[in-house]
Amino acid sequence: MPARVARLVIDALLPPLCLSCQTEVAEPGSLCPTCWSGMVFLGDPSCACCGLPFEFDPGDGVLCGECARRTPHYSRARAVFRYDDSSKALILRFKHGDRLEGVGAFARWMARAGGAMLAEADPLLVPVPLHRWRLLSRRYNQAALLAVAIGKLSGRAVEPGMLLRTRRTPSQGHLGHDARARNVAGAFKVDERLRPRLAGRRVVLVDDVMTSGATVDECARVLLKAGAAAVDVLTLGRVVREN
Repeated sequence: MPARVARLVIDALLPPLCLSCQTEVAEPGSLCPTCWSGMVFLGDPSCACCGLPFEFDPGDGVLCGECARRTPHYSRARAVFRYDDSSKALILRFKHGDRLEGVGAFARWMARAGGAMLAEADPLLVPVPLHRWRLLSRRYNQAALLAVAIGKLSGRAVEPGMLLRTRRTPSQGHLGHDARARNVAGAFKVDERLRPRLAGRRVVLVDDVMTSGATVDECARVLLKAGAAAVDVLTLGRVVREN
């Protein structure tokens, strides 16, 4: 059966649904016009380090106030869209709802958002890990799924087990930046069996959402200490707090 005919049969039996609201859409792995228009996609102008969007273009290399006060261990962080009421359902369905049909689309969006990171020489994609008990209850690590899919698209190496989470940290939803940093301090380590693969490599750290940046910053610190040359961060969403 030709692929086009097979696709028409499948769509007739199981019509593709919007990744966010589940209404019928024309193409699998896409958003309906309403959900698409509600997404706030991020790009320049932005902080040269954390990617925080600026309202106007201050010029190349400018840092936001937070990065100027406290330089992160990672070099750059970039995200696809703003994590807000419009995008929250999309990510929560993926993260907690066992809805994995969007991984391919998410990976394409992230590969575009992180194009500059992925284009540089030989980056190693490393996902932020889950604690083993959380992984057991959730059955998959959403960051690892994204990293593997981005690796396939970009032809870059992926090491899903490079980072280990050594303790289960409490939920950080109610914590401020400093409390989040204390919460994740010492919670990650590099798998010693894989450390040789890290030496002198530039790492692209992958996660679903960047909130305060405390988790990815602690992961970056651990990776640099273990021998990485530099660490960039690539996420699907990020929280953007109003100044």
